[in-house]
Parts: sequence; C-alpha cells; structure tokens
Amino acid sequence: MKHIVGLLVVIVNLAACWVAVEAQPAKPERIGVIHLGEVFASLVDGLRAGLKELGLQDGKQFVLDVHDLKGDLKSAQRIAETLEREKVKLIFTNTTPITGDAFKATKNIPIVFAVGSDPVATGYAKSFGQPGGRLTGIQYLARDLTGKRLEILKEFLPKLRHVVAFYDPSNTVAVEGFKLGREEAQRVNVNLAERQVKSIEELNAGLDALKAGEFDAYLYMPDPMVVSQAPRIVDVARAKRLPTMFHDQVLVARGGLASYGQSYFEIGRRSAKYVQRVLNGTPPAELRIETVDDVELAFNLVTAKQIGVTIPPNVLARAQKVIR
Repeated sequence: MKHIVGLLVVIVNLAACWVAVEAQPAKPERIGVIHLGEVFASLVDGLRAGLKELGLQDGKQFVLDVHDLKGDLKSAQRIAETLEREKVKLIFTNTTPITGDAFKATKNIPIVFAVGSDPVATGYAKSFGQPGGRLTGIQYLARDLTGKRLEILKEFLPKLRHVVAFYDPSNTVAVEGFKLGREEAQRVNVNLAERQVKSIEELNAGLDALKAGEFDAYLYMPDPMVVSQAPRIVDVARAKRLPTMFHDQVLVARGGLASYGQSYFEIGRRSAKYVQRVLNGTPPAELRIETVDDVELAFNLVTAKQIGVTIPPNVLARAQKVIR
C-alpha cells in the first residue's frame, strides 16, 4: 500500500510539473534591427506599430534588438554577424548599404529589408514575384523622385538659381540620384552644385563652410549617411536662412522647410507583415517584394516665416501636410 501511495505522489508531482511547464508563456522571438539613426528610427517605430496592428505584443510575442549606427556604416557587418551567431529569428534592415552589408556578413538568417533601390538589380532577389532566397521586403522610391523635388522647389522659389546637394560618391544610388537632379536642373535653368562627402566629418565641414546667400536652397540626395545627419542640416540651413527640400515629412516637422517623398514610418509599418510571416515560418523566398509608390508633399510655414520664404497658395494647396 505504501508503494502505491508513493507512486501516486510521484505521478501527481510529475503532472504538476508538466502543467507548470505548459503554463509558462512562450519566449518572445528576438528580431535584430540595424539602422543608421535619426530619421531612420521612424522606420523602427513604424515596424513596432505595424506588428501591434497585427496582434503581436512587444515583449510577449517579439522583442526588437535595435542597433543604431548613428550614421556610421562601418559596424553593420559585425553587428549582422553577431545577430546571426546569437540566433535571432530574423534581421530587419533599411537602406541599400546596410542591407548589402547584412547580406554579405550572414549565411542563413532571413532578412526583411526596406530599400530605395532595385533589390533584383542589387542581387538581393531573383525577381519581385519570387525572391527565391533569404531576403524579401519593401522597395520604396529614393533616387527616382530627385528631379520632381527640384521641380517643386522651382515652383515655390521661382527665382531659384543655385542649389546645393551633398552626397557620398561611393553610394551608387546617390550618384544616380544626383544625375537625375542635374538633368532636371538643366531643364529648369538651375545650377545644381555637388558637394561630395565620404564621412560625417566631411559633411559637417561642408555644412560649416556654407556661406549665407551662397545658395538659394538645399536639395536632398538619396544618401543614407547624409540623411542620418538631417537634424544638423536643418539647424545649419535655418541659421543661414537656406530653404530645404527633403524626402520625409518627419524632417519638416523638425524644422525643414519642405519634403516630397515617402514616410519611413509608413514603410516600417508595411514591413511588419513580412516580419510576421517570417516569424510564422514562411520562407522569404516565397514572399513577393512590394513596391511602395505613394508620395506626400509637406511644408513647414513656421520655418518659411523664419527664413523669409512665402509658399504660393497653388503649391500649398497640393500639400498633404502643412505645419503652421
């Protein structure tokens, strides 16, 4: 009888342990995120918001392991290698340079990207419909809107003659963007001056060297390193009363004069469905790459007043966002 009682006690204890183990919540999946900082952080905010909309709770179903490079690409490959070694579920990247570095540095881990260049031409996927590898995600417009931004600048600054643009000559997308800008500049009779910078230090030196009245406006080029320093560009431009044309309205909210382009927050939000499906076991090879082509025009009238610019009513009426 004692043996039977003892056996029953053991069985009850084992059952209790099994129930306790079953009751424990599943460990959240770890998602590695690599971005260049500043305005690119809104991509991460958008991703988090998108995952929440899909019913995934931060800290319960997933945890974002965010790495802010603060504009310096040098550590991107090392971070990607570490994330794969630590067996995160996937890596979320933005911009072509970071995605390329993460791709080169890893062997097996899935990568969800948000890039402004053609992911097929860069070798990240075999086709938009069937990526065929371990990368998929969203392509947005970076280079292709350069000419349109200059066109809009000319519309609300009819006396526009001299425009300055900074970019890294080693960035292919930025170089192509500048060529498009130069073609439009010739069409509208504007001189587009290039300032080639290969580092944040060179960019800061170039900004400091700008003289008040030397240029009529600053034009954004699709260069992640330069964009990562956008708050500094905004501050310098306002101090020198230089109108600015950016690509994301978040920079207009922070003091830039105008923007024409796409929202990093929205791109991050749309990327969430790719992250969710990879978390659920769908291979990136089977997830069609999406192209986001909707654009927004935004103006900051507070900045306009500070630097002495008047936005014509017919141009202002086309804006989706106006800060007053």
